[in-house]
Amino acid sequence: MTAKLVVLDYGSGNLRSAQRALERVGAHVDVTADPHAAMEADGLVVPGVGAFESCMTGLRKIDGEKIIADRLAADRPVLGVCVGMQILFSRGVEFGVETTGCGQWPGAVIRLDAPVIPHMGWNVVDAPADSVLFRGLDPDTRFYFVHSYAAQQWEGDPSALLTWATHHVPFLAAVETGALSATQFHPEKSGDAGAELLSNWIGALS
Repeated sequence: MTAKLVVLDYGSGNLRSAQRALERVGAHVDVTADPHAAMEADGLVVPGVGAFESCMTGLRKIDGEKIIADRLAADRPVLGVCVGMQILFSRGVEFGVETTGCGQWPGAVIRLDAPVIPHMGWNVVDAPADSVLFRGLDPDTRFYFVHSYAAQQWEGDPSALLTWATHHVPFLAAVETGALSATQFHPEKSGDAGAELLSNWIGALS
């Protein structure tokens, strides 16, 4: 049966590229802010580019925090991508301004302490052996990153599946906790590797 997905439209970019990448691996995809469609979909994808604060502003305009929280309360899968991962944390700190996030995971998203910012390009990740997202992927597989901020500590559930990467400092490249998964990199820009990861996520939908 074809998975029915919603890419949540809250004004953040890359919506169509996310849609195309998911359709490439066989899903039926709607791009919408409709809360009923978002709740009823087999999986919800929350993209995000740009600033933490502006993404949260857009998300709140469509009551996106509640959509995400309601899905997770019902154990319905959600996948965050890039800033769509960052806003799942309790707060983001950019240019000295602290913005409250969705609070699904504790902790802060802060600037990478690296000589070259943003972290842009292909990088390897260190995924746990029991990861669903990275199942079957070679450890040397590279994914495409574009970001200056990241979660750099994990303060949440100790049973969470944590994938790390390094750009001068270690940061969380992906997190999997129950129905909630997210990647700091862009699967939709990561070629065949990204397609395989999305296929893994879709294959685990229930």
